[in-house]
Amino acid sequence: QLQLVESGGGLVQPGGSLTLSCAASGFTLDDYAIGWFRQAPGKEREGVSCISGGGKTVYANSVKGRFTISRDNAKNTVFLQINGLKPEDTAIYYCAADQWSRVICGTVVTATPYEYNNWGQGTQVTVSS
Repeated sequence: QLQLVESGGGLVQPGGSLTLSCAASGFTLDDYAIGWFRQAPGKEREGVSCISGGGKTVYANSVKGRFTISRDNAKNTVFLQINGLKPEDTAIYYCAADQWSRVICGTVVTATPYEYNNWGQGTQVTVSS
């Protein structure tokens, strides 16, 4: 069964850094695009970054220059490095997998909702002094 588990969140001060992990089990990440999404309290879930199976990356405008997505297929894991954290980055962060990179990565580019029925627990990121 396809399963993704997010980890690495925490409480950090503004300007701090975190690395989030999205570990896959039950399938091989190689052929999947992976997207990172976040949902802040009272807001809709939004896409922040995506990486295709071939390694092409996209980012939401709000995180460009601060977020870096990468994948380690040997570890079956995708990472999201977050630098220069801001209070507005506070959210639960989720990852999702899709064999169609145009679909999942497209939602990050166009800032449109991504239809997915296998969301995990996510990992909480809180930015506060």
